[in-house]
Parts: sequence; C-alpha cells; structure tokens
Amino acid sequence: MRAVAKYGAVASLSSLVLTTFAVAPADGATATTTATASAEFHGTALAAGRAAAAGITFGRCPKAEMLPAPVQCGTVEVPLDYAAPSGRRITLTVSRVRASGKPAERQGALVYNPGGPGASSMDFPLIATRAKWKRIARAYDIVGYSPRGVGRSAPLSCQDPDDFTKAPTLAPSHPSPSYKRERIARAQAYAQGCARNAGPALRHYTSLNNARDLEVLRAALGEQQLTFMGASYGTYFGALYATLFPSHVRRMVFDSAVNPAEHQVWYRNNLDQSLAFESRWGDFRAWVAKHDATYHLGATPEEVSHSYEQVRARLAAEPAGGRVGPGQLHAAFLSAGYYDGVWPPRATALSEYLKGNAKPLIDQAAPKPGQARESENGNAVYTAVMCNDAPWPTDWAVWDRDNSDLARLAPFETWDNAWMNLPCAYWLAPRQQPLDVRTKKGALPPTLILAAERDAATPYEGARELSRRLQGSVLITERDAGTHGIGGGSNDCVNAHLENYLLHGKTPVRRAECAPHPEPDPVSLDRWAAQPKPPLTV
Repeated sequence: MRAVAKYGAVASLSSLVLTTFAVAPADGATATTTATASAEFHGTALAAGRAAAAGITFGRCPKAEMLPAPVQCGTVEVPLDYAAPSGRRITLTVSRVRASGKPAERQGALVYNPGGPGASSMDFPLIATRAKWKRIARAYDIVGYSPRGVGRSAPLSCQDPDDFTKAPTLAPSHPSPSYKRERIARAQAYAQGCARNAGPALRHYTSLNNARDLEVLRAALGEQQLTFMGASYGTYFGALYATLFPSHVRRMVFDSAVNPAEHQVWYRNNLDQSLAFESRWGDFRAWVAKHDATYHLGATPEEVSHSYEQVRARLAAEPAGGRVGPGQLHAAFLSAGYYDGVWPPRATALSEYLKGNAKPLIDQAAPKPGQARESENGNAVYTAVMCNDAPWPTDWAVWDRDNSDLARLAPFETWDNAWMNLPCAYWLAPRQQPLDVRTKKGALPPTLILAAERDAATPYEGARELSRRLQGSVLITERDAGTHGIGGGSNDCVNAHLENYLLHGKTPVRRAECAPHPEPDPVSLDRWAAQPKPPLTV
C-alpha cells in the first residue's frame, strides 16, 4: 500500500511468466529465460553506452514542473523493453542543482528517489538550500527524476482522475459481504483500465526496469559510479541495483528499508505493514491522550479511539463540507502513522470537529481537485509495479481469509491496504519472480541503512533483512521512533551519520543507534494558526 507515498511519506497465484534479470542466469534456467536475461543484460549496457555518449542537456525547467532557478531540468532516453533496446524508447525527466562548493570539493552527483512506487523526486534539488543539506550540496550535484510512468516520464493512467478522487467514501474496518463485492468489482475494473490504457507496455513497469533505468541515468550524468539515496520503496530498487551492478556503486543510502526477501514481495510485506500501522496508530493515540489538556479527546488511548470513532460515525451520516467522509478521514489520519510532525494538526482537527468547527478537518482531509491527476498517476504506477513484480493470490478466498484474520488484530489499516492492492488479484500482464537481493563479501562498497524502530510503512525487520543480504552494510537505528524516512530529518545523530558517510565515506563498524528525536509539542488551534505550516498531506 502506498496511500501516503508508500514504499513517502506511504500498504499477494496464477500462471506465472517467469522473468528475467540482467545478470548471469542461475544453473537450470530455461533456454527462454536465459536468452531473455542475456538480452536484458546487453540491452542495459547498450542503453547506458548511448546515454553516456548523449549526456543530459540541462536548461530552464518546463513550466509544468514549477521548479525555480537554480534548478535545471533535462531528459534521458531509456528503452521501454531492455530485451529490445533498439525498439521503443521512453523519456524520463531529470532535475539538478549543481554542487555549490569549489570544483575541488565536488564528489559527483547524488541521485535521490523518495519511494512510491509512483513518486517523483523532481523537486528534490530544492533541498540544496536547507541548512541540514548545505554541506552535502557543496560536494554533490543534487539530482532528482521522475521514474518511468511518473509525471511527464511516459505517464501511466488507469482511471479517470476525477473518478479516482471521488469523495466522500466509506472505509469500514470490518466490511460487509456486499461492500466486499463492490470493491472486488472496482479492483477488476481498475486492472482492466491499466491493461486497456497501457496496452503491451504495461508489463515493462517493474522494479527491475527502475533499477536498469537508474544505471542508464548514472551513465547519462557522466558518473563512473553511482551515489544514490533511496527512501522507502526507493530502497528496494536501490537494492536491486546493488545486486545487478555492484561494481557501479560508489555510495548508497537506504532510508526506511523495504524487506527485500523474495517471499515478502509484495503480498506478505503489505500484511506486515498493516499490522505495524496498528502499533503506530496506538502511538499517536497515546500521545493525544497524554495531551488531553490541549485536545480534550480522552485521557487514555481507548478514549481517544472512541472520539475518533464518534467522528467517523458522524461523517458517515453527514460528510463534512460534502467531501470528507470516513474514507477521507482515514487517509488523513493514516499520515499520522508515517510522520509524527502531523500529530498536532490532526489532533486539532479531530478536537475542533467535535466542538462544531469542521474547517480544520476539511482543510486537511478533503481531496484537492488540482491534485487529482497526480494522485491517479501515482496510484497507477504503484499498482503496475506492485502487480508486475511478483506473484499475488488470484483466489479472492485467500485475500478474504488473510485480511479478515488480520483485521481482528489490526483493524485500522488492514482492509484499506487490501483494497489498494486487490487489482493485483485480477492483473492481466505477466508476473515476475522477485530477484534474490544479495551481494557477496567485498563485491559492494560499504552502504548505509537508516531505520526507525517503530516505522509502520516499512517495518524494522526489513532493515535488518537488507543488512543481512548486503554484505558490508551498516545499520543506523533510531530507537523508539516511528517516522518514515529519517535521513535529513529532525534527528541530529542520524544526520551526522548520513553526512559523514556521504561526505567522507565513513561508517560505524557494523551498526549504531540513535536516541529518538523529541515528540512534537501539542499545539492548540490558535497557536497552530500562528505557526509556519508543515505539509498537511504527504
């Protein structure tokens, strides 16, 4: 599930078409698989060679990107199908701010991906002016891009954007049989829309191709080796890149790591994520209860939950502003499971609504008409990549059993996560088998893994599993914290490890721990109105 820019800011067998990876095939592979793998291997090398020769012509960013100077924009061509590199090509958009230091300080380009799948980092170069990134921005060109299918990079769409963002909607924690039938029909229609709109190209929206595109982007930037930072889902195809092209890695940061184990991708990862969100939802309710003097939502987590359910019931009967129903309420409060920075405004919105003031809740939860196309595009890419990457159950009974059982323990997010991924049960494109993410000792330079211990979007076990699979990696843990994406955030200890690694290549011997960043201060509506605002949607 992506919901708030998931693996942002963020949650399952039919006949398989076994894919092919750009590495030497294992013993026993079929002749077809071997031939295709070889073609993709050589196709990636050919595309990278073309990109190195062409480079990227950077200039003023198109108006559609809404990126001010000194950010520059350009494009790079990649094959739609790496097994046929001379066939159809697609264009990826790229953004850059040049390193601000002296020429002798420059260490190359730092490429960033924020996750998704379906998220863009075109605005990432804007961080070059922020205090916590200034030393890094002196040493590196700060580079963002839109992966295949995202934004203006051969955009993918599966549904009319207005239909996708239609509100208000329901979000039952324990759905009825009739509601389940409705959602099955919607999932089937969505899968058919993806197949109809994308046609034969649909099968090529995959994590493996995202990794191959990253190799072409490296070459186009003129870098002999890649310096990359991926967050959330970006850690997964970053790990694929490290597995496929270990000798091309210079430095690599995995921030809030997806569990890369083959049996986890992607059905099991989403179930684990739903369970983790229940714990993080409990963290939020405990914080609100601790500050009952400010919010008056209850002095215990259970009382806060009762207040939330009161609001949900009222919205089901009468949506706020005609646009905010239980579905929009849930989506807004799901972000509290990703980022504790939104805890004060979310608690304020709930409190004010129960006092008769719905405006803060409407402001935070109502769909933004101007974002409909971007939201639908992100969801389309998310769905295509998830469904193409791995086998999923095709029997509804499996989904119903697993999610009904899980919802008894973790009702907050389980079914909404299931509905987001259910199109994969009815997917019409071929499925891949996940690559065994793994490197041998000495094959890869030291890499850095950042993880918050209570992260719900990418549960902590994923970071531990990635650390076991990438020999020589170092795991930095923010203890007793749950923010999703911690690099460059509010923890100075984490940021010191990040900066020391990117600037000097230095890491702790094997692992290190950081104390949690401070919890947010409670803020009343009046104080909140007077403060600079963090993003209300993520």
